Amino acid sequence: METKEDNLVSVIVPVYNVEKYIVETMECVRRQTVSCWELLLVEDASTDGTRQRIQDYMDKAQDERIRLICQPANRGAANARNLGLKEAKGRYIAFLDADDLWEPVKLERELAFIREKKAAFAFTGYEFADEKGRGLGKIVKVPETLNYKQALKNTTIFTTTVMFDTERIDKALLEMPVIKSEDTALWWKVLRNGYIAYGLNENLVKYRRGGKSLSSNKLEAMGRIWNLYRNAEGMGILDSAWHFCFWAVGAVRRRI
Repeated sequence: METKEDNLVSVIVPVYNVEKYIVETMECVRRQTVSCWELLLVEDASTDGTRQRIQDYMDKAQDERIRLICQPANRGAANARNLGLKEAKGRYIAFLDADDLWEPVKLERELAFIREKKAAFAFTGYEFADEKGRGLGKIVKVPETLNYKQALKNTTIFTTTVMFDTERIDKALLEMPVIKSEDTALWWKVLRNGYIAYGLNENLVKYRRGGKSLSSNKLEAMGRIWNLYRNAEGMGILDSAWHFCFWAVGAVRRRI
């Protein structure tokens, strides 16, 4: 017999200094065309008015599906997501960054897709957006599938598009490594363990570029990926350089 948890999607959002965006992000979850979700907001000791914005919204909405989890000190996005994962009650895990937006049908379409494919790991297409969340017309298309070797050269899997089915993958495997570019490190870890990532080639997410200072620093982004090849994956210099060239070309193409 199916229980509520068999259909529940736990949406995990690490939250830090996003008072400009967080209400809109919470609203995009509440506007979903399916109601079987819980929203786990892991507040990572913000120094602005983020926590108060969340609390005011929760007081007004009176929506029991929204849960605020407060960290006593700032520990970074990886630790915040891992705490959300520990607290999650649902069969399905979805990640959402605190300044990104979902189309109203995102959960409905991705749930149907992950069930149809009997997949453990799914991701979708997305569109770059400006600081106000308006689409810029640059849509990133995704392949039907990605295995580990393919993913090393193709980092089109974007955090806010991802969903996992914990009936098909051990929840413990979904803990993010505490390392820069922890999301990419997680995808590679999962795929290295023999799983396939299934891509739903539909634009269901708005990736707000203006709110991501780290991602806007291209040199730092390059350094993080290089570090993943050399340290997280244990590749030699030549092998790392080979894969890095493919990554760089793909990253440029997605942003032009």
